Amino acid sequence: MRRGALEMQGSAQDWLRRLHALPPRGRFRIMNVCGGHERSISHSGLRAALPEYIELIPGPGCPVCICPEEDIYTAMQMALRHPILLVCFGDLLRVPVNTSKPEPRSLEQARTAGADIRAIASPLEAHAIARRHPDKTVVFFAAGFETTMAPVAAMIAENLPANLLLLISGRLTWPAVAMLLAAGGAAFDALVAPGHVATIMGSEQWRFVAERHGLPTAVAGFSAESLLAAFYATLQQAAEHTARLDNCYPELVNIHGNLTAQRLLRQVFDVSDSHWRGIGVIPRSGFSLNEQYRHLDAEQHFPIDEQARRRAGEMPPGCDCAAVVLGRIYPDACRLYGKACTPQQPVGPCMVSDEGACRIWWRGGVRATQARGRT
Repeated sequence: MRRGALEMQGSAQDWLRRLHALPPRGRFRIMNVCGGHERSISHSGLRAALPEYIELIPGPGCPVCICPEEDIYTAMQMALRHPILLVCFGDLLRVPVNTSKPEPRSLEQARTAGADIRAIASPLEAHAIARRHPDKTVVFFAAGFETTMAPVAAMIAENLPANLLLLISGRLTWPAVAMLLAAGGAAFDALVAPGHVATIMGSEQWRFVAERHGLPTAVAGFSAESLLAAFYATLQQAAEHTARLDNCYPELVNIHGNLTAQRLLRQVFDVSDSHWRGIGVIPRSGFSLNEQYRHLDAEQHFPIDEQARRRAGEMPPGCDCAAVVLGRIYPDACRLYGKACTPQQPVGPCMVSDEGACRIWWRGGVRATQARGRT
């Protein structure tokens, strides 16, 4: 950050006082990219504590929400049709896919139907399960952003158990923001970038937002203090009629990031144009196993001849998760929010994951559906 380390110090109350001391201005819309940021904002009650002109917009930072529907369907069918043990992160289990009613519509339902599917919390668990079951083929369905794919890459680069294969559904974070900005008419005035991604990839990855698009930008951690400092930084930039990249998470984030993690990502993965659920293909936004490691791709060993499905790859009928992910509407403006779609019976992926804006808002007590948009 260009201001000194002493100026970064302060409690949440200190930062709130500084924010309220700024001269009032017209509506100022700050997009927070990360689902973890949205969770911290909602659980800390920051929206209600900020000056009324500051508007916080949830962005595209939920990997479960944007995981391609067809990838989840492939994992389900692979586990149902073949004698494999499939492992995945727990928040993927309940994400619905578009199938006819008699068929399983989620990994959880596929497990109920007899598939051997187990939830894990880290890549190391996939490795350990494969070691414990040498007589079974274990398939690790790995979905996530850079912070997840870096440890997956580290695991792959080591000597994997011979019975461990992978289904990779990894994505990079910044291309979604670049896509929003390239489309023009972005519905936000400043950006708060995810501190955990910047820890891996370096803060410089986000400089394009300020330099190419002229938007105040700050990297933030997950405490109320770091988030409030980032909000203050973007407002200060706007007051100075400038746009730059400020680092409000200097404890862990530097310009270059974790070079070892980046080397492992390059060693194991190719980066290619990839599909984001409900959004479409975003150029150079996805990880896939490169030629050296392609023999570990479970689809090469257990191909799924997917039959035509209605709405394959799309959100369920009536679900506005894509608009929520893109920051075009608030979660409670979705047509299904709190009606057909609740955490107990989710219709869309944003109501499933702990990083999904709809689930976060629901857990924060937002119940009333309001017909209000973002743009």
